Amino acid sequence: MSEYVFTLSSGEEIPVIITTRRGVRNITLRPKVRPRRAVYISKPWLVSESAAIKFLVSKQKWVECTFDKCPVHVELSAGDVIEFLGRRVELVHDATARGNRYSEDGSQLIIGGDVHMFERRVRDFIKAEFLREVKAMIRSVPREFWPKRIALRDTTSRWGSCSSTGTMSFSWRLAFAPTDVMRYVVMHELAHVRHMNHSPEFWATVGELYGFGVERAKRWLVQHGGELHRYF
Repeated sequence: MSEYVFTLSSGEEIPVIITTRRGVRNITLRPKVRPRRAVYISKPWLVSESAAIKFLVSKQKWVECTFDKCPVHVELSAGDVIEFLGRRVELVHDATARGNRYSEDGSQLIIGGDVHMFERRVRDFIKAEFLREVKAMIRSVPREFWPKRIALRDTTSRWGSCSSTGTMSFSWRLAFAPTDVMRYVVMHELAHVRHMNHSPEFWATVGELYGFGVERAKRWLVQHGGELHRYF
């Protein structure tokens, strides 16, 4: 595995990690933003690294567009204000507090424990609140649509999925989306209980469960989905 540097038009230097793999026929590019912004290239044995870099340069517009949609990671600390699940709260650290909780007026999220675990505790709190909200949304529809199991994921390309075994998965980062957009994804996956496809009948069921505004929610995810990965 070799590492190079690719310079964006903005001047930002992005690490490039090249891996040679057996059995692949084409060069593949995978821009990633976590745990750091980097471009991963897989190439066949017979393709040189210089050829892989040349291919990357030819795709510069696409790579830059990908990074533009995915904001630079923002580290959270006490005093920051964030929005999730329709709430806007200030993050507060209280080392003497047992557990994590909202303040009485709901304007603050108070995080206890060691300051070095601050971000992790904020993330875990948001994930737990997200799961609770998802369950509440699911309980609002007829029982025939309820999944057998709910799983949380941290995916970059899929906001939700529904398996034939009855497991429904959701990206917990939807917690940072408007609640109507989050609700759209939940209803989308619930509709797959009846239709494991994207047929006209499926979309009719999505509309039946969600109501007016499906296209608006879909459009928001396309335009702003990358912003949901700015934290953690």
